[in-house]
Amino acid sequence: MKLEFLECGEVVTTHGIKGELKVYPWSDTPDFLKEFRTVYTDGGKTPWTITSCRAQKNMTLLKLKGIETIEEAVKLRGKTLYIRRADAKLEEGDYFIQELIGLSVVDRDTGRVYGTLTDVSQTGANDVYHITDGEGQEWLIPAIPQVIQSVDLEGEKMIITPLEGLFDEMEEVND
Repeated sequence: MKLEFLECGEVVTTHGIKGELKVYPWSDTPDFLKEFRTVYTDGGKTPWTITSCRAQKNMTLLKLKGIETIEEAVKLRGKTLYIRRADAKLEEGDYFIQELIGLSVVDRDTGRVYGTLTDVSQTGANDVYHITDGEGQEWLIPAIPQVIQSVDLEGEKMIITPLEGLFDEMEEVND
């Protein structure tokens, strides 16, 4: 489902005495936030203009307009930061995990609904999608082109061609 605002990280502490924030980014790289001019708090309700952004190891150091002292910065500690989805640029076929969660997973050939995408594990080689059926059973499918045929965020479904044997146990339960 396409969301207007996406979670992008959490303010974990302050950095220095001039209001800089140390952010744990929820992205592939701490440099991700450099692409944005504005972040939001309070579920997207409160905008903050970014005046500087830099990576420090696996963290992002962020300076926001209007936050000039450590005392002001401390008030943001523990807050979740958001970006506006419309401001994010992704390559064709790339998606934010938050947009995939909740999609219905459907077989391309039979139309069978296997369940709902409930989680994504990032394994390094490829992501693994967690599909939960109506009985609460979880199935794992590799996020590879041979399996994932299409993603329709507006239609809230993912079309797959399962690998042979992937859902055999599900077939036995339903027979």
